[in-house]
Amino acid sequence: MKACFMGLGYIGLPTAIIAAKCGVQIVGVDINPQVVEMTNQGHLHIIEPGMEELLQEVVKNGQLKASTTPEICDAYFMVVPTPFKGNHEPDISYVEAATRAVVPCLKEGDLYVIESTSPVGTTDKMAHLIFELRPELRDKIYIAYCPERVLPGNVIYELVHNDRVIGGMNEASTDKAIEFYSQFVQGKLHRTNCKTAEMCKLTENSSRDVQIAFANELSLICDKAGINVWELIDLANKHPRVNILQPGCGVGGHCIAVDPYFITADFPMESKIIATAREINNYKPFWGAEKVQNTMLKFELEHHRKPCVAMMGLAFKPNIDDLRESPAKYIITKVMQSCNNANILVVEPNVKSHNVFKLTDYKEAYEKADIVVMLVAHDPFKTLPYREDKVILDFCGIYKK
Repeated sequence: MKACFMGLGYIGLPTAIIAAKCGVQIVGVDINPQVVEMTNQGHLHIIEPGMEELLQEVVKNGQLKASTTPEICDAYFMVVPTPFKGNHEPDISYVEAATRAVVPCLKEGDLYVIESTSPVGTTDKMAHLIFELRPELRDKIYIAYCPERVLPGNVIYELVHNDRVIGGMNEASTDKAIEFYSQFVQGKLHRTNCKTAEMCKLTENSSRDVQIAFANELSLICDKAGINVWELIDLANKHPRVNILQPGCGVGGHCIAVDPYFITADFPMESKIIATAREINNYKPFWGAEKVQNTMLKFELEHHRKPCVAMMGLAFKPNIDDLRESPAKYIITKVMQSCNNANILVVEPNVKSHNVFKLTDYKEAYEKADIVVMLVAHDPFKTLPYREDKVILDFCGIYKK
């Protein structure tokens, strides 16, 4: 089988590599020529443990090649971003553009799958577009939706072992998609229809968002009440039926911070809890920035000089290089904009350089800083001892006790 993956980002490229490793001939397509060039040279343009070695193997043996244009294959996978437009309205233009790009290549018996997180009804819309452009293909190709379900930093294991939800436009499409994914997925492949599969992905991440919002709301309450939120949650979780998540400085990434809006945009009257959770998690980095600013002002009044502040972490979650929708990045930006001439040291051990922030080594920043702001619980930060001679704002539980 030969398969085309439209989009070589954090999900598309790893999935293409794993499929190639399992014997599928892969054409990976991306509009960024640099990504295409790096991929063909066997260099991974993202950080994902163990993935570059696999990429080099499948490129060397000819199982995977990258291109800026699709070519005739047996299966086509849309793995492109779905950003916002206007007031948090889902933008499926990338999915549509990728679909239009492969339509000339489609032939009878082909499989077309959307993996991109999408509003309910997107698969139906793309099917309508395909048949509008190629009416002779109606009822002659297979169309399905299969959302990704992986954790950055553990993608190799999760792509293979996680269960997948596969929703076809009809039973035959579901069968065809299951036939493809069974080549490299060892987890269970659960059958459904495309609308349910689309909603399933949105539901999973909205559920996480609501649970994180509860933890973040607790942290706001505890800060005002003078209670250690980490100790509180640890004690509450001793109850056999309570499992409260850990608070942070907000919610980021391309999934949890985004997907709930795909529900609230289409069902605004019915999604009150989901919408409120988004408001809480969006407020948390604003609150965090104010907390840092007030701490800096207090230090300046007490010591008659501006403090040196170490902002520890830029990524949206621990131990990755992904900065998309990062609340830590928002906090750092707000603090830097409001505190003229302050000495702000920005730390992100998983990124070599940044086009906006000058990055500092985490040990150097910690040593120099008067105020240390723990934004992301990267493993290297956990090796830093708690120092009584520093003001430490711990937003992510580095020093829970």
